[in-house]
Amino acid sequence: MDEFLENAENITAREMLNLVQEVESSLQSETKKKKQGDIATEGGLVRIPPSGSLVVVGDVHGDFESLLPILVDSHVLEGIEKGRMRILFLGDYGDRGSKSPEVYVAVLRLKMTFPDSVILLRGNHEGPKDLQAIPHDLPSQLRNRFGNLGKGIYEELQRLWEALHHAAIIDGEYLFLHGGIPSLVESIDDIAQANLTHPKASHLEEMLWNDPSEDMEGTAPSPRGAGKLFGEDVTTRILKLLGVKTLIRAHEACSDGVSVSHKGMILTIFSRKGVPYGNTHAAYLNLDVTRPALSAYDLSRDAILF
Repeated sequence: MDEFLENAENITAREMLNLVQEVESSLQSETKKKKQGDIATEGGLVRIPPSGSLVVVGDVHGDFESLLPILVDSHVLEGIEKGRMRILFLGDYGDRGSKSPEVYVAVLRLKMTFPDSVILLRGNHEGPKDLQAIPHDLPSQLRNRFGNLGKGIYEELQRLWEALHHAAIIDGEYLFLHGGIPSLVESIDDIAQANLTHPKASHLEEMLWNDPSEDMEGTAPSPRGAGKLFGEDVTTRILKLLGVKTLIRAHEACSDGVSVSHKGMILTIFSRKGVPYGNTHAAYLNLDVTRPALSAYDLSRDAILF
């Protein structure tokens, strides 16, 4: 762990650029080979086998001080080295926090060291250029950290975002996305190919930006300016279509680190705290994926808060 932390704080601009390029190449290879270790990939969809345990991390948003206790407390490095554990990040690595470059270094170093056990999903702050989140302060943070070379690092990160997967599934159990249910999909293939059908189809936008709403049916435009609000009927229909029980997503700040929506079908998890969100707790999950799928109510009780 000390190696990861020291590298994050002392990395040079050239080392950072090389790291981003190496992970981008690794992700492209995963997609091309349709496999990484015992994890299958189909376009932008990752199929996670029901073995061992899975650490699930929500939004980090440049909060290095929240990421560190997750990595230490979960014993994820030891678990991965013993072949017992994987870690899944739900996106939104940068922006809003002062140490976005350090977060990127730690996460990308994990991916390069343990490519078979680290899964990186795309969040709305890693979105395509036509769906960029605002405020977006990552470019200025990279300039502050790396000077004039920060611009080139940012451009390379944008290319890496295009290589990130945007959804993961444990068949019969869980669907993992950053934002929310894509309301118009008709098959799992629509989810897997969402990056290729964007922007003609709204699937990718919805997976990155959607939020559940408790007081409506169907969908409505989101106040975020992208994506949609969606009702319980949409969740019921799409989870049944995909054959899974529970959606685990991030994207929304939770005062207590986790929140439950749509009668236990959706768990939201948020893994950073403090300004500008003001949440009392952040959280992560450590799922035993060999067990039958849990409802969001049960998952919320099992979440690790800090």
